[in-house]
Amino acid sequence: MDAIVFLLPIALGLGGVFAWLFLVAVRDGQFDDLDDPPERILHDQD
Repeated sequence: MDAIVFLLPIALGLGGVFAWLFLVAVRDGQFDDLDDPPERILHDQD
């Protein structure tokens, strides 16, 4: 029971931090264009 009291707040805190970081990345446009970069290597650029 002591482990749950100790580990549950840590797990919830880490989950909150990662959720916040994900939302910051979405807001900054990190995930806007997922198809173009993999295809960019296939096109010739002179």
